[in-house]
Amino acid sequence: MNELDFDGFGVGGALDKHELGTIVGWVNEELTPNKPRHLLGIGEPDDFFVAVESGVDTFDCVAPSRVARTSAVYGADGRFNISNAAYKTDFTPIDAKCGCYTCQNYTRAYLNHLFKAKEMVASTLATIHNEFFTVQLVDQIRATMQSGEYGEFKKDFLGRYYAKRQQPLD
Repeated sequence: MNELDFDGFGVGGALDKHELGTIVGWVNEELTPNKPRHLLGIGEPDDFFVAVESGVDTFDCVAPSRVARTSAVYGADGRFNISNAAYKTDFTPIDAKCGCYTCQNYTRAYLNHLFKAKEMVASTLATIHNEFFTVQLVDQIRATMQSGEYGEFKKDFLGRYYAKRQQPLD
């Protein structure tokens, strides 16, 4: 692979989530260090931390849009279903600190209504938020790596995000 004239390497396939770091680490040991590595199929917040720690430069996954179709949205304190009854009269955005189009223009109650009414725009608005959340998280990971605050950021973020579950998603 290293002898082929690729601009970078794509790594993917059916990777065991619990062994993600180990497997990607092994692969990266074999690849030339001067080309970018792109990891396919990771999309949960804990995956991003494992990926960058294993030498991955970029990644993508359908997870943010796939879970959005079922009314799941990402928040600082974890993922939750906006179609739950608790959000029927919640006139706040998904995340008050979020700058995405959805959070700037719609409330949890309205999104709840859209999902209950089976309006197609519901999953679009949830996807916009989840994708924005993901990009912001990756930006924060990058910034804290550069500032030397990565370890503290990782501990704080994952502690809040997975506090209710006690462990990352499988």
